[in-house]
Amino acid sequence: MSVERWDVFELVLEGPETGNPFTEQTIEGVFRCKWETVSVTGFYDGGGVYKIRFMPSFAGVYEYTVRTSFNEPVTGTFCAEEASGENHGPVRVANRYHFAYEDGTPYFCLGTTAYVWDLQTGERIAETLSTLRESAFNKIRFCILPKHYDYNLNEPRSYPFVGEPMDSSVLNRENFMQYDNQSEGNSWDFSRFNPDHFRHIEYCIQELGKLGIEADLIVMHPYDRWGFSCMSKEEDDRYWNYVLARFSAYRNVWWSLANEYDLMYDKSTEDWERFASLICAGDPYGHLRSIHNCIPFYDYSRPWVTHCSIQRQDLYKTAELVPEWRERYGKPVVLDEIAYEGNIPHGWGNISGQEMVRRFWEAVCRGGYPGHGETFLNREGVLWWSHGGKLHGESHKRFQFLLDLWKESPGNGLMPCDEFWSEVCAVPEMSLTQPVRAKEYYLIYYSFMQPAVKEYHIDDETEYQLNVIDTWNMTIEDRGIVKGKFTVQLPGRPYMAIQLKRIRHG
Repeated sequence: MSVERWDVFELVLEGPETGNPFTEQTIEGVFRCKWETVSVTGFYDGGGVYKIRFMPSFAGVYEYTVRTSFNEPVTGTFCAEEASGENHGPVRVANRYHFAYEDGTPYFCLGTTAYVWDLQTGERIAETLSTLRESAFNKIRFCILPKHYDYNLNEPRSYPFVGEPMDSSVLNRENFMQYDNQSEGNSWDFSRFNPDHFRHIEYCIQELGKLGIEADLIVMHPYDRWGFSCMSKEEDDRYWNYVLARFSAYRNVWWSLANEYDLMYDKSTEDWERFASLICAGDPYGHLRSIHNCIPFYDYSRPWVTHCSIQRQDLYKTAELVPEWRERYGKPVVLDEIAYEGNIPHGWGNISGQEMVRRFWEAVCRGGYPGHGETFLNREGVLWWSHGGKLHGESHKRFQFLLDLWKESPGNGLMPCDEFWSEVCAVPEMSLTQPVRAKEYYLIYYSFMQPAVKEYHIDDETEYQLNVIDTWNMTIEDRGIVKGKFTVQLPGRPYMAIQLKRIRHG
């Protein structure tokens, strides 16, 4: 048998169904090649089936030994072939503030949120995947556990544990909050997982992988009427270990410990640090890891945190604070929630498409990575932010334009430059030792300002190709070659930008 490098090798074994295989049986393996030795944990998949998964990081022949509590050791070999097509490996932190795939290909993170798209009907899931296929998004945040909140009071397609939920007929808009973090009325066996639930999430991860989209898995959250957010320490740890055993081998997985961790009042900092240690021990591939806030930030300087996953703390400012957060934490800044384009009453869900696009451009030019969401009320009661489905707004139509321009910048990403104090300016973050002085490239964004003319003087020798960009109407106007002191005529409307690309002769 063979798989590509960074794909999933899976070994399936038969074993006992009696008792409780989730707690009474174990399966562990060691995979070796010339360049690495990796220990992994398997899991019970129901029906007497046990599985163990491994993601090879190198091309070559691997040997494995799998030990179980119910059988003799199993040994064998398989071949990991070189990666092909769009298989670039897992995403890693690169150049401190940015990302790249394992093979070195730069990754420009442009994400969206659809919290429980994976727990909708098959028809809705197919619609979501079709929408994503036509979009610019290369990351999506979503939950493993069902979510109970405004505009999403329906039952999910499945539950993670064996048992029965409370009678949802007792719920209505007036009383739903009283059920948050409550287990009353539910009858779950937290020691027995529902493999169908997890197999379906694996399907979603795999389908996203085919589209080149990272699956940012939200492992815990507070919006819960089923009791999943207030399990015991032992139950939490068992859940975490099962999730890690099932999902870690997929190269497009990211770990978000929680959405709005600070609203999970039953969990302490010690709990979150324990969960982080479980990830570090149970995910041998080092997938990206973070935790998302409601109000107070988690301490993103913690060594296990690979990047900042930020929700705005100010009604207006988010992207504007990226330079401050870069300096404070020294890690990539991902703005997973900068408010959503929509028209619901909540202040976080009713910004315009123009404002969403402005925040995206501001974030990119300040060296950050913006995230999208959409919350438009409609007759079907289907909001992208929760259910997925179709996009109805205007901002998503303009992200491919931004992404294409972003990818033109040399190096691994952009950084803020204060050379021009009256506008937002980005330059390539070529390396930690060779920053702005390279003068290779400038992307200057005027945001909500609307100058009719601007003058610049970088130096007297360097020649640049000058392009004037309308970020909303998605046009690029070639203004020729400039050097020394030059004047740029602009249309005097907001959301304009200019691009300066250094010309090298010979």
